[in-house]
Amino acid sequence: MPLSEHEKRLLAEMEEALAADDPRLISTFNGKTPSRSRVVLGFGLILLGIFVLFGGLISQTPPLGIAGFVLSLAGAVLAITNLGGLMNAVANRVQTPKAPGGKAGGKKWSSKFEQRWDRRNFEE
Repeated sequence: MPLSEHEKRLLAEMEEALAADDPRLISTFNGKTPSRSRVVLGFGLILLGIFVLFGGLISQTPPLGIAGFVLSLAGAVLAITNLGGLMNAVANRVQTPKAPGGKAGGKKWSSKFEQRWDRRNFEE
């Protein structure tokens, strides 16, 4: 049974309200969730690659040094690609609209401190 025009319009309005209220939920459904663990894994690969690179330099083994460089490069690519998505998620969370009454729609307890910080930055 197809939806009527009124039902389609109501559904679109509900989707827009949900996207404005909880952008993290929408990104979860889209499969575009930034992963903090991937960023940490990327930085770990960078460090491991640097150690392997220096190990290759100390032992004077060029293939080991090249492998260390490749590991560091792969870690940098992994960290940078996921760091951008993680920063966007943080920016979206900060820009979420506040509910009437000053609370951030059931957000964490630190919202009061964040509001105070924002006021302090704008008053200067």
